[in-house]
Amino acid sequence: MHAGGHEGGGEAAHGGGEGGWQAGPWGHHGGGGDDFGGGGAFGVRRPLRFLAYKLNLSEEQVAQLAKVLDELKTERAQAAVDDRRTVAAFADALGLEKFDEAKAKEGGGLRVKSAERLRDAVVAALGKIHGLLDSGQRAQLAYLIRTGVLSI
Repeated sequence: MHAGGHEGGGEAAHGGGEGGWQAGPWGHHGGGGDDFGGGGAFGVRRPLRFLAYKLNLSEEQVAQLAKVLDELKTERAQAAVDDRRTVAAFADALGLEKFDEAKAKEGGGLRVKSAERLRDAVVAALGKIHGLLDSGQRAQLAYLIRTGVLSI
């Protein structure tokens, strides 16, 4: 999942891929602007608005969901930084006269730790979202994920 913008405010920002929400074939892909930094969280320009509509969220639920998604946005941004560091470590290991296995392992270890942190952040976010939705809303969200409209 990714952090979302506020109902009338900023766009969501996050990269797609593991740990994030992305649109399936029916997601709206808005042009221009930031839709989660590359992969498109929920694949929509305004994922919070999309979920508010699809799940019929109250104003309080929207506010709480915005906080959860914002926390996840921060973790996704850190994962992107870690990925750049990993790539740099791999390149450094290869660029020398003699292969630097320790440097390559350092990069690989960073990638694993980053993936674990991101996994934990997604699991925590899902738990928070579960707690703020009623059973019908949870069923609808699960349906959207299961059918590919949204993906994690």
